[in-house]
Amino acid sequence: MIEECLETGVTTFDHADIYGNYTTEAEFGLAIKEEPALRNQMQLITKCGICMVAPNRPMHQIKHYNTSFQHIIESVEHSLQNLHTDYIDLLLIHRPDALLDPTEIAEAFNRLKTSGKVLHFGVSNFSADQTQLLHSFFPVEVNQVEISILHTDALYNGVLDQCIRENILPQSWSPLGGGILSGIADDDRSRRIMAVADILGEKYAAGFDQILLAWLMKHPAGIIPVLGTTKADRIRNALLAKAIDLTHEEWYMLLRAATGHEVP
Repeated sequence: MIEECLETGVTTFDHADIYGNYTTEAEFGLAIKEEPALRNQMQLITKCGICMVAPNRPMHQIKHYNTSFQHIIESVEHSLQNLHTDYIDLLLIHRPDALLDPTEIAEAFNRLKTSGKVLHFGVSNFSADQTQLLHSFFPVEVNQVEISILHTDALYNGVLDQCIRENILPQSWSPLGGGILSGIADDDRSRRIMAVADILGEKYAAGFDQILLAWLMKHPAGIIPVLGTTKADRIRNALLAKAIDLTHEEWYMLLRAATGHEVP
């Protein structure tokens, strides 16, 4: 799967310490261990800050967040070991922590950057205000949030505006609505979206998912979709969405389908 992605030009792989109940990083790392030359061809993202209750984390009594200096440093050390690499390309704080101390995070980020263990830093699921707080202590380069035709809050709550203003790269997790828009319309909203996407698909000779990815990438903030699939054919099809340049009117046709009404 990794080699197929690299061959198509997809070189960034998104991880988090908690994925697979703290197992996915290590599974992916076995491939790097077996073929070390792969590492220089890719960029690795990982996240920390969520503490899950899991068999291999018996010290966690409840699910909680921890963005302390010590936890960030320890999480990165675990990720480096699991992924069989000397550095992480991008580290994200996975969720806003009510006890977040920006001075501690900045101290941890500075330590990791100086040591070369992490090259770039960002956040995930942060509001514009939460991002700005941390950004005032340490440069935030990425905010990975949920954005799709079904989840349009980032268009209006200041997150994408801030990305443009502060040169922060927005990444969209669940860019196709978490599989809700799988080609089977079972509610009025999905039927409206699929009807418009089908019309545009005929014009651009594109599939349903390609049209919805093109809708995301039309935004001037430069949204990067984070695909949840490991199927090579779906990844190749997704890449074709970059060539689709929807008109403004077509973009708003899809938005109207999602909201059920005209813009004010």
